[in-house]
Amino acid sequence: MSEHAMEGESRGLRPRMGSVTLCLLTTLYLLIVPNQTFWTRSYDYLGADPVVYAAFVIGVSALMLALLTTFSVKYLTKPILIFFVIVSSSASWFNDQFGVIIDKDMIRNAAVTTQAESAHLITLTFVTHIFLTGILPSLLILWVRVVHRPFIKKFVWNMAVILPCLAIFLAAGLGFSRTFAAVGREHKDLVLTLNPVVPIVSTIRYAVEAERDRHVVVQPLGEDAHQRSAGVGGKPRVTIIVAGETARAQNFSLGGYARDTNPELAKQDIVYFPNSTSCGTATATSIPCMFSVYTRATYKHSKALETENLLDVLGHARIGVTWWDNDTGSYGVTARAPYTFLPAAADPRFCRDGECHDTVLLDKLDNWLNNVKGDSVLVLHQLGSHGPAYYQRYPEEFRRFTPDCRTAEFGKCTPEEIVNAYDNTILFTDHVVSSVIDHLKQHADKISGSMIYLSDHGESLGENGLYLHGTPYVIAPPQQTHVPILVWLDKDFRASSGVDMACLKAGADAPHSHDNLFHSVLGLMDVATKVYDPSLDLFAACRGKPNTVALAD
Repeated sequence: MSEHAMEGESRGLRPRMGSVTLCLLTTLYLLIVPNQTFWTRSYDYLGADPVVYAAFVIGVSALMLALLTTFSVKYLTKPILIFFVIVSSSASWFNDQFGVIIDKDMIRNAAVTTQAESAHLITLTFVTHIFLTGILPSLLILWVRVVHRPFIKKFVWNMAVILPCLAIFLAAGLGFSRTFAAVGREHKDLVLTLNPVVPIVSTIRYAVEAERDRHVVVQPLGEDAHQRSAGVGGKPRVTIIVAGETARAQNFSLGGYARDTNPELAKQDIVYFPNSTSCGTATATSIPCMFSVYTRATYKHSKALETENLLDVLGHARIGVTWWDNDTGSYGVTARAPYTFLPAAADPRFCRDGECHDTVLLDKLDNWLNNVKGDSVLVLHQLGSHGPAYYQRYPEEFRRFTPDCRTAEFGKCTPEEIVNAYDNTILFTDHVVSSVIDHLKQHADKISGSMIYLSDHGESLGENGLYLHGTPYVIAPPQQTHVPILVWLDKDFRASSGVDMACLKAGADAPHSHDNLFHSVLGLMDVATKVYDPSLDLFAACRGKPNTVALAD
């Protein structure tokens, strides 16, 4: 058989269809397979009225067909349809398995994540899902021979599909506009899982912002900052800020959780603030927000980039600033401050596969404290309770709650095993934070020490079908926004700052948040500046006149 004949026979085995027909079939596939979460949620919100729900289904389907038909153009049809299928397949995994919404902030989180962190999500089940729901359909699209009409006829034919679809979409929307508007106000997540539209739009929004951010000019903040007094007995004042990761207040026994997840901190003379909330539901938002001068209500990612932050203001006051990172970075906070990414050293005592247990943060702490020469602030950024591989966040000796989930694939674990693994991470964080306090105590003859711990955001552990974090704040459950905050001050630091601990404990139940960090640290370090707001200082209401001698034990 000649080569030409074989080629002809091969072509004969491939189905032929028009580009609009292929768009229609792909639309049906996208609506049915990778949008299960979207249809489940829409039915939950609209299913009580079958007519309204039917109008919603018809309207969304018509809009999707119009969208895909727009790309029914020679040389574009197959690449675009395959792109839509792959995006939908990937997004649906996180929608269906974890209840995650792929919005702009989630795209930012993905863009800045480490290779080690992302590796926990690339499981065999995930790869299988992508192959079955993304690659196989894409291969079928490639296999089909698309028959294209001449350009003018194609344009007319495409419009004959697109315009009626848009008309159907508008008719369905306008016909029940009041119902859709009311449900949309109450359930803002109604369309946030529609694939591939939402992930693609979110990516475009992120890309536009990222390009704009490249040209940001940082504006100075608090250049008038200066310290008003010296520490007790000439000893340097040292504040250690432990920036926690993914610790939710609901699982802290300090706040009433039934399990004893904070046995070591309970023995320390700390003040725990049980009603505290985060600035965001993901690290990429919360970390820059908590160190910025902006409150959650006024914070924007662009504003944080354009404005100096707490570390800069401390620097203006000639206070030493250092950041040690065991997580995924400082998200621009340390752009003008000393920064060390500890996993880069790959210390085998603490680290494996690009990640380290948080005890790596304690390893060189004594040496750093021994060499403090003046008032200083050290930030320790934890890996903490970052999921889904909770079991890799704590050493074997902290595996107290068992059986614990020993995989990153939650589908292979019971709800109890997932919670057990997560609680072990909190138990280990309790040890790490308490150890920081112990290190400060051991150097009390040379420094006046204080410590602030606050988690960047919380975590969902299956409540209402949600796992992990990153849900848009406006619809986020309290498990993702209710975070632990606690402080410890040694007797000399209390003396130099004039803080009445009994007063502080008495007011601890009042609402607090990440908004307080910026001003509380300035207050602790006795920094005077026009940007300081005493109403947001955790300690201001309990601060009397600073003493010049240490308080009695």
